Amino acid sequence: MSLMPSIINGASMGAIYGLIAMGLTLIFGTMRVTNFAHGAMLMLAMISAYSIWAVTGINPYLLIVVIGPLMFCLGYATQMLLIRPVLKAESDKNDPISVLLLTAGLSIVLENLALMIFGADYRMAQTDFSNTVFSFGDVTLSAPRLFGLIITLGVSLLLWVFLQRTEIGRQLRATGMDRNTAALMGVNSEQTFAIAFGIGCALLAVAGLVLLPFYYVTPSVGNVFQTRAFIVVVLGGLGSVPGALVGGIIIGLIETIAAQFMTASITSVLIYIVFLVVLFVKPTGLFGSKLS
Repeated sequence: MSLMPSIINGASMGAIYGLIAMGLTLIFGTMRVTNFAHGAMLMLAMISAYSIWAVTGINPYLLIVVIGPLMFCLGYATQMLLIRPVLKAESDKNDPISVLLLTAGLSIVLENLALMIFGADYRMAQTDFSNTVFSFGDVTLSAPRLFGLIITLGVSLLLWVFLQRTEIGRQLRATGMDRNTAALMGVNSEQTFAIAFGIGCALLAVAGLVLLPFYYVTPSVGNVFQTRAFIVVVLGGLGSVPGALVGGIIIGLIETIAAQFMTASITSVLIYIVFLVVLFVKPTGLFGSKLS
């Protein structure tokens, strides 16, 4: 039995986990705020893309030019209108618990609004290539998963280059390292926070679009990926963008390869065992550092 299809499928899903976790770790690395509405925003991106696809029939991958900017604007507005006032009110506290409660409440609101408007049915965008497979000798690979792997790796590379080579990227990293010193150097921390939140949501748009051709859409779909994203973020190292990608791929490979030899429930247990072992050996995660 060839494990190559499982490896490719696992790497594809793992790269998507990593991309979702990158948005989470970018927000945390810059703002030191955990976004509990991350999964709900992924759901919102998927439902929006599905609705546009259902009406127009446009290839979901092309919808990035619409969904990406919309999700960036949503993230930017969420930070400026909702989170910033709370952070200001609790500026004297190191761990603003109210922000966690705010994002958790926002998650509940978004999920229930989607349930009211979209309904609870499971849906999937059946595109022309949803059931297409590529054969390489004895190995058969699903086209949507292969495309998803290529797209997510490409976007991950672009994000790393953006953070390392652009002025805004340097400002994001500087704010994550020491916001007070960055402010003294002329960095507008509030605007930087909003940009970080916007980019984190834009990454969700990409993840949602590559999921759409082979994964179901429902108002609760974000919960599954949010749980995985939190595991990946801690596993890879809080604030580390490369760590999020590596951690996501590790989780994806465990899911698909272990599923060939054991039940789904035992596979889930194995993921948490690996997670705990890594934290026991290296509590800061595989790439634990400031935003990098």
